[in-house]
Amino acid sequence: MFKKILIANRGEIACRVIRTAKSLGIGTLAVYSDADKDALHVREADESFYIGPSPVSQSYLNLESIIIAACEMRADAVHPGYGFLSENAEFAERLGAEKICFIGPSPSAISSMGDKIEAKKVAIAAGVNTIPGCGEAVFDLQDAKDIAGEIGYPVMIKAAAGGGGKGMRIVNSKELLEECMTSAMHEAEQAFGDERVFIEKFINEPRHIEIQVLADNFGNVIHLGERECSIQRRHQKIIEEAPSPLINEKTRKAMGIQSCALARAVNYTSVGTVEFVADQQGNFFFLEMNTRLQVEHPVTEFITGLDLVEQQIRVASGEELSFSQEEVKRSGWSIECRLYAEDPERGFMPSTGRLSRYQEPAKNENIRVDTGVYEGGEITVFYDPMISKLISYGKDRVSAIDSMLSALDYYQVHGISHNLTFLSSILSSSRFISGNLSTSFIEEEYPRGFFASPNKNALEVIIPTAAFVQLKLKKRRARMCKPVTLCNYMVLANREYYPISISEIDNGIEATYEERTFIIKSNWRPGNEVFCGEIDNIPVVVQLAVRGTDIWMSWRGTSTTVTVRSERAAEFALNMPIKESADLSNFLISPMPGLVVSISIQVGDQVRAGQPLVIVDAMKMENVLRAERDAIVSKIMVSEGDSVAVDQVIIEFN
Repeated sequence: MFKKILIANRGEIACRVIRTAKSLGIGTLAVYSDADKDALHVREADESFYIGPSPVSQSYLNLESIIIAACEMRADAVHPGYGFLSENAEFAERLGAEKICFIGPSPSAISSMGDKIEAKKVAIAAGVNTIPGCGEAVFDLQDAKDIAGEIGYPVMIKAAAGGGGKGMRIVNSKELLEECMTSAMHEAEQAFGDERVFIEKFINEPRHIEIQVLADNFGNVIHLGERECSIQRRHQKIIEEAPSPLINEKTRKAMGIQSCALARAVNYTSVGTVEFVADQQGNFFFLEMNTRLQVEHPVTEFITGLDLVEQQIRVASGEELSFSQEEVKRSGWSIECRLYAEDPERGFMPSTGRLSRYQEPAKNENIRVDTGVYEGGEITVFYDPMISKLISYGKDRVSAIDSMLSALDYYQVHGISHNLTFLSSILSSSRFISGNLSTSFIEEEYPRGFFASPNKNALEVIIPTAAFVQLKLKKRRARMCKPVTLCNYMVLANREYYPISISEIDNGIEATYEERTFIIKSNWRPGNEVFCGEIDNIPVVVQLAVRGTDIWMSWRGTSTTVTVRSERAAEFALNMPIKESADLSNFLISPMPGLVVSISIQVGDQVRAGQPLVIVDAMKMENVLRAERDAIVSKIMVSEGDSVAVDQVIIEFN
């Protein structure tokens, strides 16, 4: 067994690897950049080593710096995590030359599967189902048009060296092909240093299914069943589960056999994932093989009882797998939600800043949190916006969903925008609960975007809770001890007033709202940021923050600010003038913090609605900012290479 492992990564996955290494009695060495000098993974490791400035190209992708760290600190193995150098064959080779073990597959396996074009050829030879499409890289626009025309729209442009949604575009018509291809090639070059792309047929209503494989150096190759990762935004997964509600035992077995055949074809060792796209009937086609640990590996760990990082380490140290395919047991259901620093109500634009409040839900046998942040820490523009992963377990899918929703209710994140409310909204939707999933789920369920404004059902929780909170605040201010027999309030929510009458009862209130009577019980006290109680004997957890006369509240996929007033105060408020919003139609404003990659216009240019103007790179993703109307460019406030803040003016129009 190894004595010291260097973790060539950061964030939650670095902390995850450190946890298992320590349980095995192995020393841990973290590496860090300028931005990460106070990061959680640095704090949790036994030792740490500085590898360079904040940009990934100068730190976590700096192969030389990491090898120097491993040599100087006498690490005998390196765990790459996922992303960064985890699928870099040269990195694995260089470590081997230094007699340092790379905890992962061989360089040849990485190379053959890392190139998506080569991987498809190997898959075909191994008898794996593949998607119709071209088998070579495409550089010429006319060739791309010919190939797409032959395959038939819609098509998918994919980076040959890519993954994680980078360099990937769905093209629905030939008119959009040139723009999508140029953008995909540029993004692929920026992310992987390789602009090659290829074209495949896009499967309608596709589902993303992947098979976890595990192989040792003694010829043993097994699979651990499937995960479904269909809930995605911008081709990046946000909710995963194991098993899949689509896959039956016959299909699972066929997918497992093909996945193991592919692993054997490249002499694969370690943990790996074979990814498939499936249609709604369960027909499946090879997408790619990820020659590393996956972000969503915890759901497989929950249903199998295995520690996949431990298996990686044991295989790399020369041990044989201690179990066979027949001995793999799967039970229950597990779901993972990725908590991102982003704003779902602004098109999932990334968010940066300090975590002024970070409180995880209580962990138990059914709830796990993998994170790389802490309260008071900083979310920067340099790295992926994922804050943590929340994983739930249940005896069945319904139980796993219920456990997840309850845990999301308790999760507190303040100081930045995040997607907690959006995750709750998805998990609460009837379509998700039914298991009717596809990779277009978000676009179809939220066609006009996501807005957290409460619906009628949510208001039946939020309004009585707000009245309860207001009564407690009023009694504290007045130092009242005597029970309130009757109090009438007007609750402003969704720009509408709702009358509610309340009276105190033992440990709660009785509230009459819209001709319904609710019994609300809770031990909530002023100052608490989480309201835990019952409404008509049903447990309810509402997050809230009192801000002057307003109360911000969040519950099950909704969030809003309500104002609770007396009837007289509400009457006066209705007569107050409404402040008009500023006219920003003459400006192009950055919707996210990031780096200006390119500017395609000049002062004096006539631009048309929808025309691409500026590309801003934010947290490893390129975002094209377009003109919202026909106009003439009068001023350009930034230059290529500049950093921009959210809501910063970039261009002014006449």
